[in-house]
Amino acid sequence: MWCLQGQDSTKREGGELEHTPEAVEAWVARLCQRFGNRPIAVALERSRGSLVFMLTKYEPLHLFPVPSTMSASMRKALYPSGSKDDPRDADVLLDLLLQHRNKLRRLSADTEATRRIQNLVEERRKLVDEKTEHTNRLASHLKIYFPQMLNWFEHLDTELVCALLERWPTLEELQKVPPSKLRTFFSKHHCRNQELIEQRILAIHQSIPAIRDRAVIEAKSAAVKVIVQLIRILLEGIADLDERIEEAAAAPPDFFIFKSLPGAGQALAPRLLAAFGSQRERYRNAGEVQTYSGIAPVMEKSGKKQWIHFRCRKMLNPKDRQLLYWRNLANGGDTDNSGELNQMEETRQAQLQAAPNMFPTYTG
Repeated sequence: MWCLQGQDSTKREGGELEHTPEAVEAWVARLCQRFGNRPIAVALERSRGSLVFMLTKYEPLHLFPVPSTMSASMRKALYPSGSKDDPRDADVLLDLLLQHRNKLRRLSADTEATRRIQNLVEERRKLVDEKTEHTNRLASHLKIYFPQMLNWFEHLDTELVCALLERWPTLEELQKVPPSKLRTFFSKHHCRNQELIEQRILAIHQSIPAIRDRAVIEAKSAAVKVIVQLIRILLEGIADLDERIEEAAAAPPDFFIFKSLPGAGQALAPRLLAAFGSQRERYRNAGEVQTYSGIAPVMEKSGKKQWIHFRCRKMLNPKDRQLLYWRNLANGGDTDNSGELNQMEETRQAQLQAAPNMFPTYTG
């Protein structure tokens, strides 16, 4: 749904826009023809997504992302009953754009090189999360019928473990393999520690099955073979993205600054560069970076009480919020809001330490 009001008019128009490139192209063309290619301010309740990417290619459109918390508070103030529909939401966004534009920041795209890094690190983060999900699922299956694998290998998301389980998914099948063949297999998959190889081979032939229910073993082992194939594909995809990110990160002239930060390795340094973007003039100090990312603390006071908490910020990727928060702690908290951030971290640690003593012990 969209809602439109001309600069010299009080009349509002509305309509429904089909979410296709052709429909958006025709809609924007009509607007540009109507207003003579003059700038058109557009408020959206998001800063990313397919519609935003489609609209950014039109030069006359000036996009103003509206935080969802801002529009929700405005809607609640104007309509206390809690009623909600798309035309009314479009009206609220238009009200915010007309009356509070000074509180909104126009969406301005970074350079192409920076956008390339941003999109690459974002897709890599998604693949890593997906790999973690499949690895946890793999561990859950192995705990049922093949728990020894969790003791023999520290990490399950490796080429060695995936190749072994894809070839011999059960303990029974693995124990039938001659030791010489296992030695060759481990060496082929870059396991050079002969002492560790002999320990694993000895443990394989001394182990006993966790269960003997053929129905469960057959189903779980079949699922494990599929999961390890997915993990291997994800590992290849992550490696490919790592190469692309390394190539893309070499283009910005100031990448060496992020790479020189303590703890900023091959994966973290490009993520920091992507989080800051190429438009550094947006931030006058470290406090503004923290406020934009959502990690700047908020202090509330009422009478003699005061408390500090995180601000609600949904416009930025939660991974970037976490990234900048831990980057601040790793840096010793040397920022404008370091005292409040360190206080929140100390409170969190104290709560974690006190948690075991807050409840009686239950067993069952």
